[in-house]
Amino acid sequence: MKEFWPEPETTSAALRDGGNLAEWFALAVRPRHEKAVSRLLRHKGYETFVPLYRRQHRYGRHIRQFELALFSGYVFCRFDALVRLPILMTPGVIRLVGAGRTPCPVDEKEMKALQSVVRARFPMQPHAFLTAGERVRIASGPLAGVEGVVVESTKPFRLILSITLLQRSVLVEIDEDLVLPHRETLWS
Repeated sequence: MKEFWPEPETTSAALRDGGNLAEWFALAVRPRHEKAVSRLLRHKGYETFVPLYRRQHRYGRHIRQFELALFSGYVFCRFDALVRLPILMTPGVIRLVGAGRTPCPVDEKEMKALQSVVRARFPMQPHAFLTAGERVRIASGPLAGVEGVVVESTKPFRLILSITLLQRSVLVEIDEDLVLPHRETLWS
């Protein structure tokens, strides 16, 4: 199950001319091809990230677990936006997410927060993108510094982490003692 908790890898293709890491971009891919596209891109030398979650399905008396992409139809890839043809020519890639023909990078803080949650192996599931609610910051533990939006304050405490570019979010269950209110709220 190596793909269930992917560890990002830095490779030479992910580097810019000056030696700085390229930015993260979201790639729209064919439905249910996230893992295959990720493998192909890694084989080409790119750093990819496909966060997965487990889902159970009951077939009569049988229960089967599936590993599904947290952001269905998307793969995150780190590369130089000026050299995107090898990415677009990869089988299964539909397009780069952006404004028209200009790809938009994923916010670095949002990517780090998502990678921290995946590495910490907190229970998570896809969730609708929300723009209203109170922003919070996790004060301690493996997710210290991660910011999100509170959904439920009952036990277990539920926090939404969002990738704004995709307008998708992840629901994380966390101990409420680890969460501190953030100064700004999303309500106007």
